Amino acid sequence: MNQAIYMASLRRWLTHPGIVIGVVILSLVVAVAVAAPWLYTIDPNAMDPSNSLQAPGVRAEFITLGGESFHRLFLMGTDGVGRDVWSRVAYGARISVVVGISVALVSMALGLILGLVAGYFRALDSVIMRVMDGVMAIPGILFAIFLVSIWRPSLLTVIVAIVVPETPRVARVVRSVVLSVREEPYVEAARALDTPTWLLIVRHILPNTVAPLIVQGTFICAAAMLIEAAMSFLGIGLPSQIPTWGNIMAEGRAHFSSH
Repeated sequence: MNQAIYMASLRRWLTHPGIVIGVVILSLVVAVAVAAPWLYTIDPNAMDPSNSLQAPGVRAEFITLGGESFHRLFLMGTDGVGRDVWSRVAYGARISVVVGISVALVSMALGLILGLVAGYFRALDSVIMRVMDGVMAIPGILFAIFLVSIWRPSLLTVIVAIVVPETPRVARVVRSVVLSVREEPYVEAARALDTPTWLLIVRHILPNTVAPLIVQGTFICAAAMLIEAAMSFLGIGLPSQIPTWGNIMAEGRAHFSSH
């Protein structure tokens, strides 16, 4: 019976246009990130000022600062210092994927622990939730600026800056599930049988949080990619020498009016 339900749900997902389009786009981004070195790319930081601001599709001789020379088709043109935009976009996908997946996993893990503790142990509920409310009240960009001001800009700084505001959202979702599940008859029966607390949580409560966690994780992964791009665009993310989609947009905006 359960297998039939799972198969029906899978067929419904596979025929849903939004899910299919989303999976295709995400698969393309991941594929580009993984296969960047083999997708007609070069060093994303290699510069040739003589080929600056080339239009997409132009073939020209590319001369690196090290003296290496070769003819190249610029699929997406070049930026203001002659770097290949396609190479920077392809390698920038790696940063977006790493940030998105890392933030989602860490936020889900921390939020799951806090949500389980707050939802099951009522004495700790008020304390944990008030702290979470306080963290959620801090705008993510301001928190990122604060972190960058005390730490040097790096991938770890970006991940921490996004994880901290996202964790309370996961904790609140998990807490709401735990509050409802802990009153179920089978949980009361397990408690009456003197089941150890850790075993009760792992066996009876934790499985009920999986579905909400997966849904929340997909939102966090997508949001983390956008936030990282916004931080880099504003100059508070990764250093400019590291190719990210935000840095690429920030460098290109100076040429919007002329190119």
